[in-house]
Amino acid sequence: MGEVCDQRPKRRATVKNFDIQGIDLSVPVERAFSFIADPGHLPIWTSAFASVAKGRAVMRTPSGEVDIELGVRASAEHGTVDWRMTFADGSVATAFSRLVAIDPEHCVYSFVLTPPPVPLEQLEGALNEQSRTLAEELRKLKGILERHE
Repeated sequence: MGEVCDQRPKRRATVKNFDIQGIDLSVPVERAFSFIADPGHLPIWTSAFASVAKGRAVMRTPSGEVDIELGVRASAEHGTVDWRMTFADGSVATAFSRLVAIDPEHCVYSFVLTPPPVPLEQLEGALNEQSRTLAEELRKLKGILERHE
């Protein structure tokens, strides 16, 4: 008799490759959008950006600071603010976010965190760390936006 060949599909180990977080904001959606869509504000509420100017940014990474190209696509009509970060080696990281008005004085901000451009074996740890950082950044953003002027 010949050998038996198992033709069933193999189950792959599942690695989480995204994270979605959101926060309620007690400010009008227009005010939140104006602040979040301005890339110059990134160093104020995120820990990843040391500086931003004219389509470039200095990012803080575990290996030190790196200069990147920063693209921002924002649509007030759709409430979206998306970022594309291109590193010197050509690798690209992306982040996607959306604001939704709940009523004239409140909105929800949601953020889709995608995996950083790191080798697969580092992905889960890197994404988990970014997820913890994002939660802190969203709390900081809430505090900034809701602060009375």
